Amino acid sequence: MNAPLLTVPQADPGAGYRAHKAEIDAAALRALGSGWYILGAEGAAFEKEFAAWQGAARAVGCANGTDALMLTLRGMGIGAGCTVVTVSHTAVATVAAIEMTGATPLLVDIDPDTFTMDADELVAVLNDPPPGLPPIRAIIPVHLYGQACDLDPMLAACREHGVMVIEDCSQAHGATLGGRKVGTMGDAACFSLYPTKNLGALGDGGILSTDDEALADRIGAIRQYGWKERYISDSIGVNSRLDEIQAAILRTRLPHLDANNARRAEIAARYDEALAHTAYTPPARRPNAGHVFHQYVLRVPNRTALMARLRAEGVATAIHYPAPVHLQPAYRGRTPLGPAGCAETARAASEVMSLPMFPELTDAQVEHVCGVLRGL
Repeated sequence: MNAPLLTVPQADPGAGYRAHKAEIDAAALRALGSGWYILGAEGAAFEKEFAAWQGAARAVGCANGTDALMLTLRGMGIGAGCTVVTVSHTAVATVAAIEMTGATPLLVDIDPDTFTMDADELVAVLNDPPPGLPPIRAIIPVHLYGQACDLDPMLAACREHGVMVIEDCSQAHGATLGGRKVGTMGDAACFSLYPTKNLGALGDGGILSTDDEALADRIGAIRQYGWKERYISDSIGVNSRLDEIQAAILRTRLPHLDANNARRAEIAARYDEALAHTAYTPPARRPNAGHVFHQYVLRVPNRTALMARLRAEGVATAIHYPAPVHLQPAYRGRTPLGPAGCAETARAASEVMSLPMFPELTDAQVEHVCGVLRGL
């Protein structure tokens, strides 16, 4: 078989570097020339700039998105003897972060259309927690694939029960709900800055935001051994710092984020149009929400055949995620589930498929994908 005429990758973090190479190179050289490489001026400036963009009082950088969740939980005093509710249809990092604190994850099901936390089941477990678990102290709703959760009923139920809300925004930088950015409605928000994210470093990185100044101060200490004064640990901490080179790079990328999100939405609209006269349904959009399309995810019963067909036409695809956390070997049989048993989660994992999605896709690449889709 002849090779396809045009190859379209599903993701290409190098394209983001090439698109802004001069800016990024200059920022990295600036950080290198400063002689200060950990928790310096670049990191402090990025935290302020990110907080201003997000609309939060404070932001705290750290080593990665998993640590952002772990540090936030620890800053809230959540650990052993606590239960934290989240979902199983997510990157394993969400659940791993809970267990890093010693807390118990409780996994509830998803809405089958948007793949985000089922608000009704969350409310049910808050009203009637499963027996034998420690008290529920927090929830981590995941704004998945670039789209907000059904957050309003979750917030109301958590306020009623005195439960903290930590928004996992690692796939939703800039997404909105009711005109407000995700990450500004709970008690804190956590973001991965992994290279393929809507806002990505050229290595690992994470950041969290909150309007709670005292919480931000506690987390800022925990991320560096619990220090308030150098070499003196007032609390038990860890080493989770965003290095200066990555912070400098992220400062150059943040001003482009809104335009990149708009480009993602434009690509998604073109995919929608191409799918309009096929048997496949575009991703569902939540009403009154702004989707930033970290991924463009189809739900298809014939996934293997469709992925093979697209690959033969030079279009790469991916699966986010092929196995729910609760069915992976490290978690199977030992992670508590909500009353629905994550049945919708298991079904979704067997059907989801992601099309190419990153802002540097060329018009020719997008049109090639659309041409293949129109022929399905």
